[in-house]
Amino acid sequence: MRAVIQRVSQARVSVDGEVVGELDIPDGGSGIVALVGVTHDDTPEHAAKLADKIWRLRIFNGDEGPEKAAADVDAPILVISQFTLYANTQKGRRPSWNAAAPGPVAEPLVDAVVEELRKVGATVATGRFGAHMHVDLTNDGPVTLILDV
Repeated sequence: MRAVIQRVSQARVSVDGEVVGELDIPDGGSGIVALVGVTHDDTPEHAAKLADKIWRLRIFNGDEGPEKAAADVDAPILVISQFTLYANTQKGRRPSWNAAAPGPVAEPLVDAVVEELRKVGATVATGRFGAHMHVDLTNDGPVTLILDV
């Protein structure tokens, strides 16, 4: 599994003009947008490991001392499926999507990431799997990281 995570000061995702997921972030706070991609050999164990990494990665500024994790500051998380993270662009100008898992394989694993995050107490919003989505966010920092598990 692969995720691009961004620390954000605001974020929401819309489908056909309807907001389907939005982060409720207090003024001065931050949350996470996690774009999650699935490949063919990913498993529920990968989903659990990715969720744990997102929840415990220290990307939030501590008032004094070391950086904090989403778990430490109760940062909300917006999870959005993103098959294009597995695009192969090495040849030509047209990406190949062969490395991305098909919907029936990917959707339950993206859902598993969401469920694992909720199990540990995260407040999680989501996009809509397979839909054409519009994502509005303000990157905070900016902080953008790629996670592979």
